[in-house]
Amino acid sequence: MKTSSEKRKSGIALIGDMPWGTHFCQFYTTKKDLLDVLVPYFRAGLENNELCVWVTSEFVTVEDALRAMKKGVPGFEQYLAKNQIEIFPYTDWYLRGGKFSMKRTLRMWMQKHNEALKRGFEGMRVSGNPYWIDNKKDWNDFAAYEAEINNVIGGTKLLVLCTYSLKKCGVMEIVDVVKNHEFALAINRGAWQIVNNPAFAHAHS
Repeated sequence: MKTSSEKRKSGIALIGDMPWGTHFCQFYTTKKDLLDVLVPYFRAGLENNELCVWVTSEFVTVEDALRAMKKGVPGFEQYLAKNQIEIFPYTDWYLRGGKFSMKRTLRMWMQKHNEALKRGFEGMRVSGNPYWIDNKKDWNDFAAYEAEINNVIGGTKLLVLCTYSLKKCGVMEIVDVVKNHEFALAINRGAWQIVNNPAFAHAHS
């Protein structure tokens, strides 16, 4: 899907650099797992002139995110003051208007992406978390949305990291998630590992 050869720093040692248009995911169990990946990921974006958008969940709230970023990112207050990072609760993003809409959510991301470029940023990196999902219909709708991201991300200056709680995913859900992402990060016996999706020609090596 990707047309850009320009590489961006992921902030995540195991991954290294990756091109614009990368759509990947992380499986986590604890808050520490989640923040150990998201804080350096967003720090790299801030330090490399990207707009950063973090959509949080009940598991790690806006307050938790702000606290972790203040602790993990030198000069974080300045990035915040110039609106280089925007942190939304899931209710203001995925469930705006009271329910999930794939079209509306994709439109919001693309509007933000265009706004980032207009504001002089190199591009935009985002992370979202479907922790709020508690029924099969919403899961199926979200999986369709994740598949659609792969159709619209080519040619954009976007990096997308979706985070999934293993406490909320059964085997079928894990299969759905892995299928819709270029690669997945997961902890195995205490160490982060990359699980590649062979269906993506540019899978991470």
